[in-house]
Amino acid sequence: MGLLEIKEPNMHLIQILLPLKRRDGQPFGSQMFDTVRQQLAEAFGGITFYRNAPAEGNWVSGAEMERDQIVVAEVMTENLDQLWWRVYRHELECAFGQQEIVIRALPIKRL
Repeated sequence: MGLLEIKEPNMHLIQILLPLKRRDGQPFGSQMFDTVRQQLAEAFGGITFYRNAPAEGNWVSGAEMERDQIVVAEVMTENLDQLWWRVYRHELECAFGQQEIVIRALPIKRL
């Protein structure tokens, strides 16, 4: 079988955008992120966590511009269980005190 004939399974890269700080500006303790890392590593066998270089998220809310510093957690999976992710997103929104936590899925191909 040639290299071009190898069939790899369809994969999804799941990205979770988590805020670094509470609504009052106080940073979340490392335990919050350690819990997320542990949950995802157990559920998916591995995780990539970008904590050292936070990104800034901006969005319009009414007439004002909102800003958050965020960290990104990523996992890869063959099966995209949307119900599981909806429930997990709700759990994260409650734990982090957010109206919405963005979780996005991107189709990827492993090389």
